Amino acid sequence: MISAQLIKKTLQGVCCCSALCLSAYASAAEHIAPPSLSSIENSDIKRLLPNDEVKPILAGDTEFLSLYSEYMSRDFRGIVLLIPDWNSTPTSNAGMSYLRKELTNLGYTTYAMTVPDIDWQASNMAAQAAAQSSTQAQSEEPTKTAQSNSDGAVTTAQESHFVNAIDLVSNEVLSNYKTNLIMRYEALYQNAMSEPNNIVVIAQGTSAGVLLEYYADFPDSRIDAFISLSSYLPNTQRNKGLAQTTSLVTPALLDIYYANDNTDILMSLKNRQRWVNRNAKFDYRQRQLFGLRDAPEQHARLTKVIDGFLRRLF
Repeated sequence: MISAQLIKKTLQGVCCCSALCLSAYASAAEHIAPPSLSSIENSDIKRLLPNDEVKPILAGDTEFLSLYSEYMSRDFRGIVLLIPDWNSTPTSNAGMSYLRKELTNLGYTTYAMTVPDIDWQASNMAAQAAAQSSTQAQSEEPTKTAQSNSDGAVTTAQESHFVNAIDLVSNEVLSNYKTNLIMRYEALYQNAMSEPNNIVVIAQGTSAGVLLEYYADFPDSRIDAFISLSSYLPNTQRNKGLAQTTSLVTPALLDIYYANDNTDILMSLKNRQRWVNRNAKFDYRQRQLFGLRDAPEQHARLTKVIDGFLRRLF
């Protein structure tokens, strides 16, 4: 009898401890959002690079970092703005970090900016707003009464239904990234205009694609040359229109691509050349680079191609 009561009290104690542990675990398992990629990049840049190279710039209410390197040759030839691909950094080994330092030896002062984070929820927010507006419109419509024919049988012709391929990135996500990037770019441009001279923009990947769209609308910001590295938009319709957009930008354009770029880039090159010929953009050039884009020999060739293109302009 005594042993039974002892066992009962032990079980009750174990149950109470288990309940307390479960409640503590439930409270400890609350979701904590991870730090954004840009905040991690900014902390690494501030910790690893010299303070005189890091320049914070304010774009609206958002502060971002730019890396400043002054020209180191006898003659000052201009200013180069470096914009890396999205989800990339100005210190990456895909060419931007090398150009940031090597172009200073050729007489250029360089500004390399960090890119904004990608808001992957932009398409969901747009879909929710569209659904709310459609629901409100349906609630305001008057109810319609159904009318039947005399023979009672009503046949409806079913329309053909086509399913389009799903884009890698929705138009809303891409437009949101473009808006945030252009805001940072304009702030960087205004900061670089403190040294009035030749201004060159070198952009990479998706950032180059959205900046080409921006300059096709003839903005107020003036640049002397635009150099795109594997320009591409991860959206089927907008990447298709990028070929025509390339021929509409005002500054001289150097279109550099790599032999191992993705298929969408390589398949659009001939179409870009066709639009350039149609719109008579005579200051457009295409150049192909072979091999890995992070190889030291590739960086040297990339710098040589860019320097040769710019020397023909100024």
